[in-house]
Amino acid sequence: MMAAKLKTAVLGATGYSGLELTRLLGRHPRVDSPPLFRRDINGAKRENPAEIFPHIAGNGHSPVEPFSWSRLQERGVELLFLATPHEVSRELVPEAIARGLRVIDLSGAWRLRQHEHRAVYGFQDADASAAEALTEQAVYGLPELNGDRIPSASLVANPGCYATSVILALAPLLSADLVDRDRGIISDSKSGVSGAGKEPTSRTHFVSVADNLSAYSVFGHRHTGEILEQLKLEACQLIFTPHLLPIPRGILSTIYVYLNREMTAAEVESCFRDFYGSKRWVRVFAASNLPQITFSLHTNYCDLGFCLAADGRRLVLVSCLDNLLKGAAGQAVQNMNLMYGWSEEEGLA
Repeated sequence: MMAAKLKTAVLGATGYSGLELTRLLGRHPRVDSPPLFRRDINGAKRENPAEIFPHIAGNGHSPVEPFSWSRLQERGVELLFLATPHEVSRELVPEAIARGLRVIDLSGAWRLRQHEHRAVYGFQDADASAAEALTEQAVYGLPELNGDRIPSASLVANPGCYATSVILALAPLLSADLVDRDRGIISDSKSGVSGAGKEPTSRTHFVSVADNLSAYSVFGHRHTGEILEQLKLEACQLIFTPHLLPIPRGILSTIYVYLNREMTAAEVESCFRDFYGSKRWVRVFAASNLPQITFSLHTNYCDLGFCLAADGRRLVLVSCLDNLLKGAAGQAVQNMNLMYGWSEEEGLA
């Protein structure tokens, strides 16, 4: 007899990341097709994903139901995915955990431990002590770095898309203490428009984005704190500047570092291959063979490449991923696989 399939639910399925998550869960061999929920706020219009995104209409025309804890209980939901605004996730997770649910949260609500980094979200917690306890309990869901902690987690905070691209690029070098931190690290990162979410703004309107490239949130982007905390960097050691590309999806981060000793390209490549040798969803490119956004689109891969200057001390890293998959929904499924002892490839390969 086949083992019973995991019962999941998605709250926030009508956003870009929520749609990708719904698609992935719908084809996952170990998961029942998830019920989709919305949380009505200020009379928001009831939405049907098949109407908003006609290309998924063949997936049972899944309606989005009003969210309630009783509905989750009736459906026997064991794992709740939140593809919700940060403040909504911050409000709902404490009760979800209290009810015995496991949670994978795609927002930034539980990613940051240090108050000075979390302040950018301006959370107003109803119970500050309970929120602080959950913050300590949450596991930052980057499987390549925290794969040993995710299986036992009740709350997994899915990383930000920019943060994933930068952390994965720098982690091998920083872990080996090869970076001259005093000379600083610069990350010049560019994302497609879907990274800004589905709700249109004057900045993300076609007229503003097409034939354009713009920097934004300089010295103030929400993902900066994630990079600092996960890589144990001081704020003065990193300059992170995001840019908006006139493409639908994908991220390319170009990262500039100084090494603290002279190295060869073979040594740098070996450092990356040793660190990620058993990691299914990171591809390390040979020296001077740089990845491009198109290589990782519609996959769960993070592609890493580098160029080393002739002096053996100046290094340029290039990191590419799909912001809606490895940067969001795909990584959430990867985390689910780890939580339930399945191969990280399940539902993603």
